[in-house]
Amino acid sequence: MINFIAITNENNLETNINLYHADLSKYKWFWVDFNEPTNEEIKHLAYTFQFHPLAIEDCVQRLQRPKLDYYDDYTFYVTHIIREVEKEIYKEELDFFVGEKFIVTFHRMPSKEVTQVWDRLSVQKNTEKWDTFYVFYQILDKIVDNYFPLIYKIEDELNKIEHNTTKKSMTDLMNELFDTRSMLLNLRHTVNPMRDLLYRMLNSHHLSGIREKREYFSDIYDHLLKLSEMVMSNREVTADIRDSYLSLNSHQTNNVMKVLTIITSIFAPLTFIAGIYGMNFENMPELTWKYGYFLSLGFMGVIGVLMYLWFKRKGWFK
Repeated sequence: MINFIAITNENNLETNINLYHADLSKYKWFWVDFNEPTNEEIKHLAYTFQFHPLAIEDCVQRLQRPKLDYYDDYTFYVTHIIREVEKEIYKEELDFFVGEKFIVTFHRMPSKEVTQVWDRLSVQKNTEKWDTFYVFYQILDKIVDNYFPLIYKIEDELNKIEHNTTKKSMTDLMNELFDTRSMLLNLRHTVNPMRDLLYRMLNSHHLSGIREKREYFSDIYDHLLKLSEMVMSNREVTADIRDSYLSLNSHQTNNVMKVLTIITSIFAPLTFIAGIYGMNFENMPELTWKYGYFLSLGFMGVIGVLMYLWFKRKGWFK
């Protein structure tokens, strides 16, 4: 579906324009949104707007890395939107063709960021402050702002894992922890390229429209810097939690091995004595003693108590 909205030279807003019959030259600037376009609608990128084939190819091929490309009278941008579905993070591509007199957005999936800005522009009475770069800023700002709830949710999950308030097993906690690390990795693969994209935009000498609204785009860049730091710090937290759980597991294993070693050490001499008198030799004088059985049991008991006291003195039971 193709949506068309335009501002006339008299700063009047026109909506519901048919792209097939529109005279693009009569508008001060216009915004065309390709929302889940068909193959036939995609052809307008070449036939109507005459965009560069490489830019159109980047639109058609999904999930390009966030970037910008300069062309004669417009700049092509690739950005990423993040969605969470059933604890899985999915990236969606949102492409922009931005010039002085037009902005074209292209996305294969519905974009609430585009819809929000479109609805806001549609009800504007005062459109003088709006232009193509302001629309571009508004959408980018919505995209970046929607990264924050995912980060905050991940931080809450990490707090639950760290404190284990639900008393889950270590195996379940480790599985959740590695799932969280995977989500953070996906976020990093989006946030960092978007941060680099904004950096290029702010330091480019070709984008006069960006320079005129530098304070707006600098604010988005600051948000991306904060997001990048939050992603990195949370990944460090997951590494610390992982190391803590592994250390705790190793400590518990060592305690179990210590107990088993103590038990084995105490019963080793007792097993030795029992083994000797369990042999079936005929010439074993102790076997004919009247109190031999009780003496051997008492001797074994004394050995067990002495070894227990010796281990306790050495601090093995602390």
